[in-house]
Amino acid sequence: MSADRPAIPASGTVHWIGTGLSTGRSGLSLVCESAPRVVLWDRTAERAAARLAALGLTGRAEVRALTPSAPAALAAEAGPGDVIVSMLPAAEHAPLLRLATERGAHFACTSYVSPELAELAAEAGEEARTVVLTEAGLDPGIDHLMAHDLVARARRALGEIPATARFTSYCGGVPAVPNAFRYRFSWAPYGVLAALGSPARHIEAGAEVTVPRPWEATRTRTLAGEDFEVYPNRDSLPFVAQYGIPAHWTLDTFVRGTLRNAGWRTAWKEVFDTVAGGDPAAVRALAAELAARHPTTADDRDRVVLSVALELRTADGAHWRGSHLLDVTGDAAESAMARCVSLPVAYGVTRILAGALPAGLGRAAETPGETGRWLSFLAARGLAGTYEESPAPAASPSTTPSGATA
Repeated sequence: MSADRPAIPASGTVHWIGTGLSTGRSGLSLVCESAPRVVLWDRTAERAAARLAALGLTGRAEVRALTPSAPAALAAEAGPGDVIVSMLPAAEHAPLLRLATERGAHFACTSYVSPELAELAAEAGEEARTVVLTEAGLDPGIDHLMAHDLVARARRALGEIPATARFTSYCGGVPAVPNAFRYRFSWAPYGVLAALGSPARHIEAGAEVTVPRPWEATRTRTLAGEDFEVYPNRDSLPFVAQYGIPAHWTLDTFVRGTLRNAGWRTAWKEVFDTVAGGDPAAVRALAAELAARHPTTADDRDRVVLSVALELRTADGAHWRGSHLLDVTGDAAESAMARCVSLPVAYGVTRILAGALPAGLGRAAETPGETGRWLSFLAARGLAGTYEESPAPAASPSTTPSGATA
């Protein structure tokens, strides 16, 4: 964000777009508590009303229909200073951001910044003076907060001296009680499988590494005495700058990745073989079959596990290590994923309503003070996790190739 570019005042009206599984009671109820007026949009007003009822929020928000046949409905209602929250798939964010800019409205979502979003956000900040808050969910979102916090703590602990750094960030939504497949589908089954076909770039042993098939880099990681399997995901390198890693740190390891229950790599062999075959139709067919075979039912409980760790060592032997671990299990009232995705973006909306965020593009929280506010708020709402710090010499984290003994 551009700190010297103040945003136009918020009007107090929030348009929450989408009522899918990531719209949790924790997040939407916070917005209803904080905003004078909330409008929930879905394909039909009846669906929106049903979602409000399911969340125990009947009467707390107005409901509206937003359909492809009536795209002007939101434009007709959104006005200067309103906040438009997109809980739709990532491909739908750009049209909503474009509409927000045209109407002088602020915008928030939980997805990564695409080149198109970045370009539209620049226009929003300079011309419309509106806030464009992105990457404000779980991953990306809470992981960013933890990373910024660790970098700040490490710099305070060791000072501004050269050091070798190892940074890891792994997140996953898994069954609270692992099934044979080590996964249950709740949404976008094709997207889950297709993502495995995207190469992953990260830093390992001091060198940039690109893994064409991310699952082949799966390792065992032990957290709080429990084994999980982790693998790199997407391109980790842009986050070196985003997290403010100082130039005097030499990166031995820098990886952001996905976490799964132990036994995942073995259970998913059929998936890997199909993805490696490179036939999108075959991947889509298998995704549909697996989603039908391993759905999330009303009796199932999900679990979110997020581990972010940073370790520094200096040439003279000084050592520091800090780590955050978030482990949340869903209940009958709300899934862990919905809680962890919707609550951070909802808090971001309250910051927009308060006039605390400047115009232009922002991601979760990017300054020490703002990061601290977000983490403190989430902790007060039950998303505290555990923090551990070790300033004394310690063994390396338990991370070994999948199937090996830690």
